[in-house]
Amino acid sequence: MNNQEHWSIEQYKEYQQKGNKKSKYCAVKTSVDGQTFDSKKEADYYCDLKLRLQSGDIKGFCLQPIFILAPGLKYKADFIIFNNDGTSEVIDVKGFKTKEYITKKKVFEDKYNLKIKEE
Repeated sequence: MNNQEHWSIEQYKEYQQKGNKKSKYCAVKTSVDGQTFDSKKEADYYCDLKLRLQSGDIKGFCLQPIFILAPGLKYKADFIIFNNDGTSEVIDVKGFKTKEYITKKKVFEDKYNLKIKEE
C-alpha cells in the first residue's frame, strides 16, 4: 500500500483477503500434530501434556470435550486430564475471560460439581 491517508474499497478488500485481520483477543491459531488450537498458549499446553503422558506423570488426556449444560447450551473445555490416581481435571487455557465463559463456568461447576482449572 502506498502512504495515502485513505484506502479505496478495492484496497480494503485486498487487505482483508490477505488475512491481515487480528483475533479479537490477539490469539494466534496454532497447529500441532494436525490439531488446530485457538491460541499458541493452548498449543503449548497440549505439548506439555504429551510430555507428561510420555513420562508417565498422567494416565491420559482428552482434547476439547463437550459438556451439555442445558438443552441448546454446551460448554467445550480445552482438555480433560486423567491422573494416575483415578482423578480427572477439566482444563481451560485462558488468555481472556469473556462474560459468556464466566457464565458457562458457573453453570458447569454447579451442574457437574467439578471445578474448571484455568491455565
